[in-house]
Amino acid sequence: MSIVKNLSAPTQPALLVAAAVLAAGAWLMPAWLTFLLTLAFAKALVVLGVVIQMRAGLVSFGQALFYCVGGYGAGLGAQYLGLTDAFALLAVGTVAAVVVALVCGFLLTRYREIFYAMLTLALSMILYGVLVKSSALGSTDGFNVAPPSFLGWVPEGIEKKRALYLLTVLIALGVALAFHRFLESGLGRVTEAVRENEIRVEYLGLSPRWLLFANYVAAAGVSALGGGLTALATGHIDPDMAFWTTSGEFVFIAILGGTGHVVAPFIGAIVFSVIRTFAIQEAPNLWQMTLGLILLALVLFLPKGLWSLVQRRRKESGKDRAATSPQPAAAEVSQ
Repeated sequence: MSIVKNLSAPTQPALLVAAAVLAAGAWLMPAWLTFLLTLAFAKALVVLGVVIQMRAGLVSFGQALFYCVGGYGAGLGAQYLGLTDAFALLAVGTVAAVVVALVCGFLLTRYREIFYAMLTLALSMILYGVLVKSSALGSTDGFNVAPPSFLGWVPEGIEKKRALYLLTVLIALGVALAFHRFLESGLGRVTEAVRENEIRVEYLGLSPRWLLFANYVAAAGVSALGGGLTALATGHIDPDMAFWTTSGEFVFIAILGGTGHVVAPFIGAIVFSVIRTFAIQEAPNLWQMTLGLILLALVLFLPKGLWSLVQRRRKESGKDRAATSPQPAAAEVSQ
């Protein structure tokens, strides 16, 4: 089956097949590729949080806030609470991010457009400033995170990265399935309707503000998962996780992949990681310019992201099938 046919298949079976292939590849891929994909999938979770807000008409320039909270939650859980299990560390970071989102969401969901974007950015930079001034948390240097265990199993050697990669694939699959169900549900479609016309959503008896609030909290939780996985994979956290350039990177990947499907952030994150890795290797002083040129080309030629290529291919395949299938009138004549 071709890649296009896989993408045209029902999303849930296609996601399960893709996850199984990626998991099996853990024993075939080189270590550097496993590490690259681990970070790419972790960032894709954060980008998924950005995308569900964009589908509701809001752009967050401060999603790194929850990425950082998730990372520091995992790191602090290991350093000060004595936790070693990866699931427990990720849970600490996610719960912390959700609590922060429940507080900040009441303020942010009152605002729209550029005001929302700037306020999210401001909150992220406040956390960055606090962390930079906190010598107990390593200030600008951050601190290291010990390799985790997995339900009592302590992997050794190359098994450490492989186990974390498999955990990342498993979490990415669960989140992708859950968000796909949400986006295809009536509630998910109403959330998109908020972007088009809030007043008509109110006529349905729903509160746009509470819908956006729930969206914001869900985005915070999934972004914290991405931050926690990144902290465990790299073994280090620092305040740059909350810096504005990190948030800009997530928006970049969202634009690169597109917002048309739950798979788009994962495609965008993988392409972004590959481009940045090779750009840094080939032109270490010009890699930012390389990414800028790619973004410029993308806006000009693919304004709806890489996923628009799949959508275009689907439409063409649909037209081809319609053209080759016998017309009812023609079938009657032939009879």
